[in-house]
Amino acid sequence: MMKISGILLVGLCAGLASAGAAKAAGSVSAGQSVYANQCAMCHSNQPGGQGIGPSLAGVYGKPAASQAGYDFSPALKAAHLTWDSATLDKFLAAPQATVPGTKMPFAGLTNAEQRADVIAYLASIAGP
Repeated sequence: MMKISGILLVGLCAGLASAGAAKAAGSVSAGQSVYANQCAMCHSNQPGGQGIGPSLAGVYGKPAASQAGYDFSPALKAAHLTWDSATLDKFLAAPQATVPGTKMPFAGLTNAEQRADVIAYLASIAGP
């Protein structure tokens, strides 16, 4: 009985860990809403679209400051970042602290769940 309970406990823990990982991945639809309210005033979600900031279409997985047609800050160019989940999470939480001298005046998105949702949305936007 003890052996079976241990197996069940391990299975339950693995299932809970998977559920937590899925939640941590974020929601594309929730991210689209956060993007519309927090990001869209400066950033386009269409390939090649420029606003105050660069288009974010296709940015996920790409090197920072690599999009043609936008004048990125020297600080972001020198940061040598790749926009993966961990880097985006850190940058979105505190852009100025992550890359001092960045042109992005946004104070940061303090809600971790909203950051995960925005990251999921960014990962879903196709680039050029």
